[in-house]
Amino acid sequence: MLADSIAAFQPAPAPASPRQVRIVALRAALARRIVGQERLLDRMVVALLTGGHLLVEGLPGLAKTTAVKALAQAVQASFQRVQFTPDLLPGDITGGDVFMPAQGCSRFVAGPLFHDIVLADEINRAPAKVQSALLEAMQERQVTVGGATHGLPPLFLVVATQNPLEQSGTYPLPEAQLDRFLLHAVVDYPSAEQERTILDLDLAGDAWRRGAEQPRAVVDSDTVLQARAEVRDVHLADSLRQAIVDLVRATREPQLRDASLAGLVAAGASPRAVLALAHAAQALAYLRGRDYATADDVVELAPDVLRHRIVSTLESELRGVDADALVRQLLRRCGFD
Repeated sequence: MLADSIAAFQPAPAPASPRQVRIVALRAALARRIVGQERLLDRMVVALLTGGHLLVEGLPGLAKTTAVKALAQAVQASFQRVQFTPDLLPGDITGGDVFMPAQGCSRFVAGPLFHDIVLADEINRAPAKVQSALLEAMQERQVTVGGATHGLPPLFLVVATQNPLEQSGTYPLPEAQLDRFLLHAVVDYPSAEQERTILDLDLAGDAWRRGAEQPRAVVDSDTVLQARAEVRDVHLADSLRQAIVDLVRATREPQLRDASLAGLVAAGASPRAVLALAHAAQALAYLRGRDYATADDVVELAPDVLRHRIVSTLESELRGVDADALVRQLLRRCGFD
């Protein structure tokens, strides 16, 4: 099995760097503020550490916006929430040239994208032109307006949300846009115990909000940028690298791994998924306090990296095999067990 081959190389845990200690403290601080969404918090920090972007899908009221706000506050980052609507225009998010009568010339006025962390709320409610403007910002980390290019902040991170139920009047994100997201996280309801904790904290009111649980700055932008460089040095064994490549390639022709999966995939994940899965595994290992990634890191993140990059066929829908089920089966067939 893959786990056995990786076990042959287990670097001795290196002394944690001051930046790694602070990133772990950041994750702990978020957990004290946000109850019942541990997976979402992990994915947010992984996206922050890789410089990738995060698509969050979940029902209203599951603390998605609160979690992103808490992250921005804990990182001392500038934050902007943009409510995407059908009447939104590209200039509403990028900014534009504004004529200044006093100076007799035009001046570029930056839009909400020019912040460290941007929450694109209900991203699939904006038309194609707005989505394409966001695509350039996410991929190139720059905005072009009136023939002039303006760079975005080094920390720039987009966290986008979408509601899985209300699809009326929405503009589904095309595959090219989806592929720009490092992870597609799905959030669910908290447990009964966690929901009771949420109620108790809310009823505590101002006393709790003034207390130790109030989110405070834990790290700054420079620390995060330095941590990103350290994440790229997290060891990824050769056997694990090959397993990641094999897994992503298996999404394109799953029938070669399992004949029962024939006809379920119209298009598999692109090579960008290989990079995304490798970098995300490195970031998760870093968050766990290690300087090496394991097969467990890949297994945990594979659904979030691949579910939005696999285009299913009608047959898959009729058979009730969604992208998550396909990824789980391919993980087993590729030796991740």
